[in-house]
Amino acid sequence: MHLETKVAIYEDNDALRNSLTHLIKGTGLLSFVGAYPDCRDIIENCETDKPDVILMDIDMPFITGIEATRLVKDKYPEINVMMLTVFEERDKIFDALCAGATGYLLKKSSAVQIIEAIVELANGGSPMTREIARKVMEFFTTPQNTIDNNYALSERELDVLKCLVAGDSYKMVADKCYISISTVRFHINNIYRKLAVNSKSEAVIKAIKERLV
Repeated sequence: MHLETKVAIYEDNDALRNSLTHLIKGTGLLSFVGAYPDCRDIIENCETDKPDVILMDIDMPFITGIEATRLVKDKYPEINVMMLTVFEERDKIFDALCAGATGYLLKKSSAVQIIEAIVELANGGSPMTREIARKVMEFFTTPQNTIDNNYALSERELDVLKCLVAGDSYKMVADKCYISISTVRFHINNIYRKLAVNSKSEAVIKAIKERLV
């Protein structure tokens, strides 16, 4: 992770927002760039702050965190958004992922877990609280409504895609599949082309919805 990873916070609870601010400032690894009680000015804030990672609450006044995530990803696709919320409902999880979030933590996560998740996100991972990851994986353990692989994905591409769904970074995919990172990138480019998507989050959502792995 780059030592100057810039983090912004959107949280309407004053006490939690202040706590997260002190947490980010105290790490020595991350650069705090702003904390806001709502998302009304999030595009302007991103223009000014240029964050690499946004910690995003879901239930906020004026604009929800999911709506704000969609706005950010449309305008600044390079910014990583990690939801930090109390919501564990599957609809909320997938709405957030569909909007472009690349991480999903529950607010009961410890300070260490939050920092580790930011580090993982900055390294290309897709961190999720264990409970959230379990709900995601439920899609692949229930047999009904299974959709066939109509995208001509190879066995190795399906292995890589499964790793992406699990939130693995490129390095973790390379280690699990015993291939080089350049080969991982080659497979991922093929996956994007075959699935007609442009990002990891889009590929993950399509894999989840259509039960491809």
